[in-house]
Amino acid sequence: MNGQARHIDIWNDFLHIVENIIEPRPFTTWFKPIKPLSLEGSTITVEVPSDFFREFLENQYLDIIRMTLRRVIGPEAKLMYSVRPVQTQPAMTLNAQYGTAPVNKAVNLGSFNSGSITNPLVLPGLRKLEIDPRLNPVYCFENFVKGECNQMGLSAGLSIADAPGKTPFNPLFIFGGPGLGKTHLAQAIGIAIHNKFPDLVVLYVTGSQFKSQYVDAASVNNKFNDFLHFYMKIDVLIVDDIQDLQTASGSQGALFNIFNHLHQNGKQLVFTSDRPAVELRNFESRMQSRFKWGLSVRLDRPDYQTRLAMLKARRDREGVLVSDEVLEYIASRVKTNFRELEGALVSVMAHATLTHQENSVELAARVTENIIGEDAGDISIARIQESVCEYFNITREELLSTSRKRQIVQARQISMYLSRNLISNCSLATIGSETGGKDHATVLHACNTVSDLMSTDRSFKRYVMDIEASLSTEENS
Repeated sequence: MNGQARHIDIWNDFLHIVENIIEPRPFTTWFKPIKPLSLEGSTITVEVPSDFFREFLENQYLDIIRMTLRRVIGPEAKLMYSVRPVQTQPAMTLNAQYGTAPVNKAVNLGSFNSGSITNPLVLPGLRKLEIDPRLNPVYCFENFVKGECNQMGLSAGLSIADAPGKTPFNPLFIFGGPGLGKTHLAQAIGIAIHNKFPDLVVLYVTGSQFKSQYVDAASVNNKFNDFLHFYMKIDVLIVDDIQDLQTASGSQGALFNIFNHLHQNGKQLVFTSDRPAVELRNFESRMQSRFKWGLSVRLDRPDYQTRLAMLKARRDREGVLVSDEVLEYIASRVKTNFRELEGALVSVMAHATLTHQENSVELAARVTENIIGEDAGDISIARIQESVCEYFNITREELLSTSRKRQIVQARQISMYLSRNLISNCSLATIGSETGGKDHATVLHACNTVSDLMSTDRSFKRYVMDIEASLSTEENS
């Protein structure tokens, strides 16, 4: 065998095995773009489109990669990555972005056993009904950026996608502010279920659409029964922005009946809301209680690292040349939600293209000022320290001291973490100098410690979220 071509043959053997292990779509998306570069001993080096691409491979397919490489190379097999420069690579294309929207199988109306409920609007001879799932293929799990802000929701969504209607997460109730990814996560669940279980009928509908359908059905004799009949044929029902039904008692009653039928028959229900179920004040108590039967997960504002990861992922998918420095600036300035963050990046790219300017920090500063307003960034390190001290009932002198008491150390670390995430263009050195003269390495260690604790300790995460919420309230007041 030609030594120069051996790495290609090894990699082709690797791909042949992997192709028989995983499904076609993720194989095409995540393995076909990889290019083998060299083989030295038991170490094969491959080229991947981006750091985001490499991280996704390692997070999702590490065990498969390790097992297969050992099979084709030997027990000492190792894999090295080379990241393809953005300026020399084509745009990274995720299949779902340009694929066709999911299509449900035709539903056999005659098989529905509903007792007294009939379907008088179905004409004789019409036995099948095509139901549009209303899913946007862009909103898939592959395009969903994972972070502390959505880890619980993502884990639950992936579990549901593997076994719809058979997990304790039924219903799944996703809540949080605008632009935090509720619709994306809900639709990603529907898309993944459709891909894995094509015989299941999936439907995504907004609360306002459901309400309009109900009003239309209730205004025509016998059409309401057809409305119920339709929804009771669904295997996976996703209702987005359920809060839009708060003042609609009739549609709430219809949803109650649909919920009971689907849940009792092992069908999966997913709801999203801009507030927790307990705050849906104008909902019937029986409906509120059902929202709490399964799992309620909150999507929070993304932290700095998640915001930066999202921007890098979008840059790599678009195949555009935007420096890390510009992305870091945008991530430090736009903190509210993913929607505004993505809008800021698109605006910077558009301005650079249309005015033939370089994608620079100066351009990003001008563009983001129009998005976040003049008063953004008024939070100071001192104000964050005051809020932390007030929350933990300690003095600022104690916070800035060298005390190693656990409560004071954690409060000090939280203040540094929030300073980094909430203050624009605030360097680690600046944070350290205003936190008792700590060096930048100490600040970085504190930020990483807080991030790790938030992923493993719910009480600790609540401390950080409460303090950040109080600061956000002051900023917006």
